Amino acid sequence: MSDTTINESVKNYYGQVLQSSKDLKTSACCTLDAMPLHLRPLLSDLHPEVVARFYGCGSPLPPVLKGCTVLDLGCGSGRDCYLLSRLVGESGRVIGVDMTQEQLEVAQQHCDWHAKRYGYARSNVEFVHGLIEDLATAGIADNSIDVVVSNCVINLSPDKQQVLSEIFRVLKPGG
Repeated sequence: MSDTTINESVKNYYGQVLQSSKDLKTSACCTLDAMPLHLRPLLSDLHPEVVARFYGCGSPLPPVLKGCTVLDLGCGSGRDCYLLSRLVGESGRVIGVDMTQEQLEVAQQHCDWHAKRYGYARSNVEFVHGLIEDLATAGIADNSIDVVVSNCVINLSPDKQQVLSEIFRVLKPGG
């Protein structure tokens, strides 16, 4: 199967086939127990549509991120980005990249809602359409990111080595 075919299959599944997390065929790692304790209280501040369209597993988000710039690879509907928004605080920044336009539309329409909910003057979250194997085309500069996270997405990439190379390129020294 070609890289293009794999990407198109993934886009179709996450953009067209799945309409909510209830459509997933497994919940092996998507239980509340899989959620780290420091994130559980934040879930109630998320927009219901963002939660309903979340297809990740657990949550790979570290607790101490104040003021950081965080990149979420394969951000989908933005659930982890909005959790990260709270963790980085108003002075931090979160960038979500996804290749599935339908998922990004859900994420983008709730930026202002979350900023208001968190008491921020403006949203600190940005969503970008692009491939995680080609972050330069998505506008992610060299040495611009403090932390990179991804929730059950790198495994879907047809070129994992390229994803890791891009992560290394965009991370700041020490990131």
